[in-house]
Amino acid sequence: MSQTAALRLRQAIARTEDATRERTPVGRRPEEADDLLGTFATDGALGFDPFPFLQAIHDAGSRAIVVGQVAGIMHGSTELTGDLDLLWDGTRDEAQALRDALTLCGCSELPDLDRSQAGYRVTGASGDLCTPELRWGAMDVIPCLTSAETTRDPAGFVIRYAALEDLIRMRRALGRPKDHRRADELARLRT
Repeated sequence: MSQTAALRLRQAIARTEDATRERTPVGRRPEEADDLLGTFATDGALGFDPFPFLQAIHDAGSRAIVVGQVAGIMHGSTELTGDLDLLWDGTRDEAQALRDALTLCGCSELPDLDRSQAGYRVTGASGDLCTPELRWGAMDVIPCLTSAETTRDPAGFVIRYAALEDLIRMRRALGRPKDHRRADELARLRT
């Protein structure tokens, strides 16, 4: 199993840290991101470090996959982000694994995992936990869970993330300006 995608993400997190070192908080949370710039322009980028949560997801036995811009970065996108979004199957067992991972990472207010989309916040990261019940335009995202790619982080844990073609289709289905721009960038990475 390759470490390439995990190394890309580690490099992007280092770039995020460098780019936000002098930035002062403005009180804009990731869920308030605009459809053009995304969460990198919010306070979510300050101190953004998804690795403890990604390791906790692995340690808890969760099969959730990384989607959104973090998955894009893992495929080679150069745009930075300030949140970590996950797709999971919505089952009771997976909900328990996610609760365990959230608790391990200091989540003091567990999200309602009976919803198709639930925001979460842990030390170093925040984002959305989405199930296939969430509307992704006309796209059925259930197959994305089984076609996910994997990478091994240098720290020894495995990260599951959306396959490139699935991620491009997800971006196009969502249709916001940042999604079209990022889908175009990902399509250029096919070669």
